Formats: sequence, C-alpha cells, structure tokens
Amino acid sequence: MSDSPYFTQHVFICMNQREDGRPCCGAHDALAAQKHAKKRLKQLDLNGPGKIRVNQSGCLDRCEEGPVLVIYPQGTWYTYVDISDIDDIIDTHLIGGKIVDRLKI
Repeated sequence: MSDSPYFTQHVFICMNQREDGRPCCGAHDALAAQKHAKKRLKQLDLNGPGKIRVNQSGCLDRCEEGPVLVIYPQGTWYTYVDISDIDDIIDTHLIGGKIVDRLKI
C-alpha cells in the first residue's frame, strides 16, 4: 500500500437540479463546466491516478452561493460564472497552488 493519495487533488462540481424553484447549481450550466474542466486537465496531462480528478457531485448544500465546486484535500470552495472562471481555478489553484480570491466562497 502506498502512503501517497490516489489523487493529489479532487474537484467536486455540484450538478444539483431542483424542481421547487430554489437556486440550484445545475441551472447554471454546471455540466458544461465539469466537462470543460475534465477535458482541459486531460489536455494538460494532469488527470488520472497521482494527479487530479474532476467529478460530478450531487447537492453540496451551498446552492444559494452557486454554482459551486469544492477542491480536496484543501477543502476550498469556489463559485464561478463561466468557463474562463473554471480556467482560472485550474491555472491558479490546481496548477499554481494559490487561492483564487475573487471566486472563493
């Protein structure tokens, strides 16, 4: 058994879709954001074991602040507006190791 984590960082992007009119991440094109993040990390050869994993998530219980994603093991929560925000999170946080203050919640 290895002492190293299977993934160095794990990104969960909320896909929650509510039918009762309350805010939900799924209504903010969360699926496109998740697909873009996965594709970009693959292009950068940063996905897979020993690297970074991006997953779809059910409700993360912060939809009012959403759309939201969380990065572990740091436990850093972000919101985003569009794909350029996702790229900023990838470039600054996942690759650069620095918090994206303007998107942090």
